[in-house]
Amino acid sequence: MASVIAAFAHTMAATAGLTMTSDGKLVAADGTVRHEVRTEDGRIPDTAHFELLDWIRSWYPDEPGLVFAYAQKIKPDDLGVLGLAIKTAPTLRTTLQLIERYFRLVTDTAVYCLEEDGPLAVFSIAGQTSPQPILHLRNECALAGFAHNLASQVGPRLKIEAVTFRHPCRGESERYAAFFGCPVRFGEAQDAIIMTQPMLDLPNRLGDQGVCTFLTDHLETEIDALPAGSALTRDLLNRLTKTLSSGVPSAAAVARDLGMSERTLYRRLAEEGLTYRDMLREAQTKLARELLAGSSCSIAEIAFLTGFSEQSTFTRAFKRWVGQPPAQFRQHSATV
Repeated sequence: MASVIAAFAHTMAATAGLTMTSDGKLVAADGTVRHEVRTEDGRIPDTAHFELLDWIRSWYPDEPGLVFAYAQKIKPDDLGVLGLAIKTAPTLRTTLQLIERYFRLVTDTAVYCLEEDGPLAVFSIAGQTSPQPILHLRNECALAGFAHNLASQVGPRLKIEAVTFRHPCRGESERYAAFFGCPVRFGEAQDAIIMTQPMLDLPNRLGDQGVCTFLTDHLETEIDALPAGSALTRDLLNRLTKTLSSGVPSAAAVARDLGMSERTLYRRLAEEGLTYRDMLREAQTKLARELLAGSSCSIAEIAFLTGFSEQSTFTRAFKRWVGQPPAQFRQHSATV
């Protein structure tokens, strides 16, 4: 089952003026228990975490204000060793690369991708769970938190070109632009922070290559300790999802990006009872479901973004995978 570290819940509770106890009770200032969260070994199952977010969203009177306050309260130190590595990374690029690779240690409900293919660098978040109505809030809080903390680490030279979200705006767009200090666009193809390539070379104020390397070695040990196969399949889904808009990538190209031969990729997938085609279909299905449920992209645009050249081909494939055509799936998601 997917989960998140309890630190995210503690921070969200504190943002709303509540205290979360070690056994998951949310206590108001007068001592009243207002909500309870199921915790297991310092982590919270994804369903319980999403229920918590939805409850706090209804409890807090100002949803955009909740996002901005959370962003200012969450700190890298809340992420343990990963947070220390993020702070001591030499450059912003290294920081984002560490988040991309190691964020699964603090949650497997989402992954981050850093794309540097053109003049603009795109740092995006992609969910790893089934579509949830509250994911818009999770994604806003996550990107707002990173934008705020990256600016603190790098300093005033950091300039963000734009921030994009898949979902429609649920507040005043001007407030989002004021917080991020850049245009914020809703109803886009991805949830992302966009900046120019030179921004990635900016040094972190506390950058220390030696300390960062030491911490990264520790993180690598933790990654190796994850259940067998989880690292490969999540890395593979991550790579596939962010390249589908350029067409379906070959297994050889993806294997090269993952630092292995095509034969090794096939062998390791076979050991898990999977094929490259299985993973490609899972990536396409997952991305299509997310875009249909959480963006305003047209079905033709979603077909392109998931690697199809024709909308009709995408529609047939999606109906085969999910059991209903894209338009019907979108209509049903809007009523959930």
